[in-house]
Amino acid sequence: MEKVFKIYVYEEGERPIFHHGPCRSIYSTEGNFIYELERGSFYRTNDPREAHVFFLPFSVVGLVQYLYEAGSRDRKAIAGVVADYVQTISFRYPFWNSSLGADHFMLSCHDWGPYSTKSVPKLFSNSIRVLCNANTSEGFNPLKDVSLPEINLNTGDMSGLLGGSPPSQRPILAFFAGRLHGHIRRILLKQWKGKDHDVQVYDELPRNISYESMLRNSKFCLCPSGYEVASPRVVEAIYAECVPVLISKGYVPPLSDVLKWEEFAVAVAEEDIPNVKKILMGIPKEKYLRMHKRLREVQRHFVMNGPPKRFDLFHMILHSIWLRRLNVRILRN
Repeated sequence: MEKVFKIYVYEEGERPIFHHGPCRSIYSTEGNFIYELERGSFYRTNDPREAHVFFLPFSVVGLVQYLYEAGSRDRKAIAGVVADYVQTISFRYPFWNSSLGADHFMLSCHDWGPYSTKSVPKLFSNSIRVLCNANTSEGFNPLKDVSLPEINLNTGDMSGLLGGSPPSQRPILAFFAGRLHGHIRRILLKQWKGKDHDVQVYDELPRNISYESMLRNSKFCLCPSGYEVASPRVVEAIYAECVPVLISKGYVPPLSDVLKWEEFAVAVAEEDIPNVKKILMGIPKEKYLRMHKRLREVQRHFVMNGPPKRFDLFHMILHSIWLRRLNVRILRN
């Protein structure tokens, strides 16, 4: 892949909605990828004829920020801009029409990423959609779409985010802290908030307790879905070397093409939330130590470096795009 993969980035569109994205927020994955693809240090080509895939450089975060009127519930402007953009590049270039969008991709970490593609049926059904909101119940197709991890980089870099206590120095069995976003969290908080010393669940941490220290001193970190399936807690747990416990429905974990999540994470169904302590206590010590070891090994694949390094998140997501492109046969004159 590193030797042959070429990406063409369409130059149409103006900042900040196009060619730009946030790098210091919960949507930092979107901004960082757009930035690195635009910078062109890896894989980018200026000749569309040698490209394997074509990037549609619109930012859904930008669309929401500049076009959506808060509280209106009217998202038509967002969908309209995406539809107009695809129409523009389909008129100016032959590539969209010749593949019906199958060798094109978009990328978004906003919850409305899937919605933004529905205005263009071929974009929704044919193109590679790289989405944090990787929900199969909302049309995410793991055979052609790519799950993007949600990472909250408040400072814009990775300083101080990696590492945690060794397994023998993690006194807390399981930990979660977060708002009442979505029914899964409501069930989790109702069942476990303030009820068990081993399973420490909070809707708001006391001021004298550090969220980061809780991650680094827990064996397992509970990662329930919120309003949507994606949660930054998954990557926060990986960074803190706390085995993630995925509690969701319809969520496709990132990098599932190459990583065996069952070797470094635990999946718990919604109906098993009352049994989460029993499930985690039932994992033998030897198995937990193996999972912790695997977690440390895969950690580098979720790191966002600037500039990117081999095997980090930037390269791994492009590898996922590359794999899906290999499944598409396109005949061009």
